[in-house]
Amino acid sequence: QVQLVESGGGLVQPGGSLRLSCAASGSIRRINVMAWYRQAPGKQRELVTTITNGGNTNYADSVKGRFTISRDNAKNTVYLQMNSLKPEDTAVYYCNVALWTARGAYSSDFWGQGTQVTVSS
Repeated sequence: QVQLVESGGGLVQPGGSLRLSCAASGSIRRINVMAWYRQAPGKQRELVTTITNGGNTNYADSVKGRFTISRDNAKNTVYLQMNSLKPEDTAVYYCNVALWTARGAYSSDFWGQGTQVTVSS
C-alpha cells in the first residue's frame, strides 16, 4: 500500500509565497515521475508541473517563472515552491506520483489528499 501526504497549503495575499510538500510512503520500489495538479472551483483538474526521476521539469505556461518543483529522492518527497501568487492560483492542489510498487507493479494513479491554496487580500 502506498500513501501520499500533502502539507503546506493556506491563505496568502497576492504576491506572497507558499511551499507545498508531498511525502510518499509504503510499499515503494522506485518512484518515477512526480507531479502537481490543481483544481479550482467549477473547473477541471489541470496539470501544473512535473519532475522526472532525473530532475527534468515541465511547467504549465500559467506558472512558469513563478513556481518551482523539486524532489528529494531519499525522502520520496516532492515540493512545490510558489512565488508571486495570484488570485487565479486559488485551487486545491494535488500531488501525483508514478511508481513501481514493492511487488513490481507500475501505476501513475497515486494521489495526495489535496491541500487548499487561497490567494486573496
